[in-house]
Amino acid sequence: MPLSSLPLQQNLETPSVLKATIQAHRYLAELKGAAKTIPNEDILINTLSIQEAKDSSEIEQIITTHDAIFRATIQTTPIADQAAKEVRDYKEAIYYGFRQIQEIGLILDRDIRHINQLLTHNSAGYRTVPGTALRNGQTGEVVYMPPQHPQEIIDGMNNLTQFINDASLSDIDPLIKMAIIHHQFESIHPFYDGNGRTGRILNILYLINNDLLDSPIFYLSRYIVQTKTEYYRLLQQVRDSGEWDEWIVYILRGIEQTAKQTLQTVEQIKELMLDFKHRLRSTLPKLYSQDLLNNLFFHPYTKIDYIIDALQVSRPTASKYLQQLVKHGFLKEEQMGVSKFFVNHQLMALLESVERG
Repeated sequence: MPLSSLPLQQNLETPSVLKATIQAHRYLAELKGAAKTIPNEDILINTLSIQEAKDSSEIEQIITTHDAIFRATIQTTPIADQAAKEVRDYKEAIYYGFRQIQEIGLILDRDIRHINQLLTHNSAGYRTVPGTALRNGQTGEVVYMPPQHPQEIIDGMNNLTQFINDASLSDIDPLIKMAIIHHQFESIHPFYDGNGRTGRILNILYLINNDLLDSPIFYLSRYIVQTKTEYYRLLQQVRDSGEWDEWIVYILRGIEQTAKQTLQTVEQIKELMLDFKHRLRSTLPKLYSQDLLNNLFFHPYTKIDYIIDALQVSRPTASKYLQQLVKHGFLKEEQMGVSKFFVNHQLMALLESVERG
């Protein structure tokens, strides 16, 4: 079927869709509230964006570990682990999009292009050369031909960004709208590379821009990894039949499930922070401050320079603090080349356990 313009001229709010929408909103609202209970929400943004970057990249067969990613975020020398570098780039693209939402409250065409450029290190922009086809990964059979003509791609993206930003075009629920936006972007397939990762970043930016979340702490990528076959089947089913119900319910259930899982992670991080706080106060009372605690969780891999900046102390004092934190089991010291880093190993273990499910 040819690509439809948005808004779609059909009833999408079926009983099954509306039922799933209620549940998705409920858990998103709970997550939004829970995030506010963390002393510094930037801690969640940093740790959970890394989680998303890892999972989203895994969909594209870019496989790495949390350890490699966090190492990549603090390395000043060239990164040997290419997968970790790509995941780090994904995180930077999330932050760029989030800043744009905060500044202008819109998701513009130029920003979608820049997000893709950050992901792919390619400034080619939208496709101008025909021949792109989506194929079955096992058989090589062409399953879908996205728009080929450059003007068709531009027109499709102009229509999509207008639909994203102009609420007056459609009064359907924003979560249903997000499911449509995601499908439309993936079907336009505007870039030579990085379409999947760019589309998944658009999901979270859309939720923030519609005040369903305050910050980028919610991501569907893990759900898509776990249901990858169903994801691609339903994407293609809409293209073949024009029937949206199953796809929308799939996305809404993903939102509900992901919100529940993220809620649990937020609570676990909160509990670990409280445990650190109590132990720091009892074992190292002269060392304790909220700024120090925040630093240890914002930077699971920390270093002397981070402590100097966060606490405004001298280098010898920062070094002394870190050695005491190692001595009392809060951190583990690691050597990376000529530099020393200090790992919040309990937070890293928590993130790894979340990944294992």
